[in-house]
Amino acid sequence: MTDVFEVDRYDAAGRLGELEVPRAGVTVETPALLPVINPHLQTVTPAQLESEFGAEILITNSYVLYGSEDLREPVEEQGLHDLLDFSGAIVTDSGSFQLAEYGEIDVTTEEILDFQRRIGSDIGTPVDIPTPPDASREQAEDELGTTQDRLATAAEVETGDMLVNAPVQGSTYTDLREEAGAHAAESGLDVFPVGAVVPMMNEYRYAELADVVAAAKRGLPESAPVHLFGAGHPMMFALAVALGCDLFDSAAYAIYARDDRYMTVRTTEHLEDLDYFPCSCPVCTSHTPAEVRSLGADERERLLAEHNLHVSYGELRTIKQAIRRGDLLELVEARARGHPAMLDGYRALLDHAAQLEETDPVSKDTFFHLSGESARRPEVVRHRQRLDRLDPRGDSVLLTEGDAHEDFDECWNVLPPFGPFPRELADGYPLTAEVPERLDAPAYEAAAAGVARLVDAHSDTEFTLAHDDWPASALAGVPDRVDLWNLRGGE
Repeated sequence: MTDVFEVDRYDAAGRLGELEVPRAGVTVETPALLPVINPHLQTVTPAQLESEFGAEILITNSYVLYGSEDLREPVEEQGLHDLLDFSGAIVTDSGSFQLAEYGEIDVTTEEILDFQRRIGSDIGTPVDIPTPPDASREQAEDELGTTQDRLATAAEVETGDMLVNAPVQGSTYTDLREEAGAHAAESGLDVFPVGAVVPMMNEYRYAELADVVAAAKRGLPESAPVHLFGAGHPMMFALAVALGCDLFDSAAYAIYARDDRYMTVRTTEHLEDLDYFPCSCPVCTSHTPAEVRSLGADERERLLAEHNLHVSYGELRTIKQAIRRGDLLELVEARARGHPAMLDGYRALLDHAAQLEETDPVSKDTFFHLSGESARRPEVVRHRQRLDRLDPRGDSVLLTEGDAHEDFDECWNVLPPFGPFPRELADGYPLTAEVPERLDAPAYEAAAAGVARLVDAHSDTEFTLAHDDWPASALAGVPDRVDLWNLRGGE
């Protein structure tokens, strides 16, 4: 694996980074959107993407160019950058999408990579096998083996300074995805797309998507730039970035526009259903829905495509600022509340909190506890782990949500969802958290788990927990040998 990717800042597994693309002579800031360009039909031109949207990178299909009577000769003569009129980085797909759709293509990995190199692609792609979700394990293993053989072939092809993708396949089998990630990393290739996930996104299977991406990331080294193939809707960008994805390609902006569909960061609306545009992009501030509906098909499609791009690029800017500020997971949760399937995805993301914690910064801006899911965040996992390094002083310790008490050798604070901690740590992150007065049960249960971890590690110490009327489900998690005081006068 070449050293082309550098991370500047993390939040959870999300990161701000720089992908160096030597053949294009550019460095792409990530997370980055790669608009898909159909070389035969450009609703928004590459030059417009560059000048109006600030696009640094895009993707087009080399197999379409390879098989085109109209474009193959011009692209071989002019080169891809001149043909598309784009000075940034250009990624080319290999025809694997057509393979998935139609069952066969008439090109080999050697042939398509050589073609991609000759036309001036900056990041090329071998012909991998995109195994769909729910395929049999036998099919997934067999097709993964074929993909891995083709990655080995790709590593032997002379590509000059063109970077090469190493797709990570494995269907919905997380162990195969992890294995595929490790194998791809050993291939010597450069960028690592997680493939065959579009069917999951089309079916709103965001929880499974989160598990698949997390598994692929476990196999890949942290220095690997990760592309989520086909992830084109802005509603799921924040979730995917929090999992550690860096690149997203979108044909959705144009496909949706063709069908009179209007993207938001929460959903997709039909133009015919809108009385107002809930957006402040140039398209939406210059037109009403009725005006756009009255236009001819081509102009209507162009305006909707431009709006969809504004929303997509705007969401990535929002995500980058959230990473910079350290509140990416708050943004993920806000987006998750827009759709039940996205909430499933967020909950699946938090199933991997220990994995996210490995790169999550130890200090950020204020932790906001927003729901029961907040009790499962990486910061809570880290605090619980830190308890193993903290030793209470004395034989009797009060763990309290209230004031200190002189009858004990030492008094520690307790703060849901984190649990117990020495009072001198109270001003450090994340214990300065903003917590609602009306907490839900999972916050108290998480705090009780912290109490249990501390108590179990110090069998010779007597503990008393002074709690502010915790629910029974939380108190059930406190070890029996802990004395309980209810600060509201119960027990």
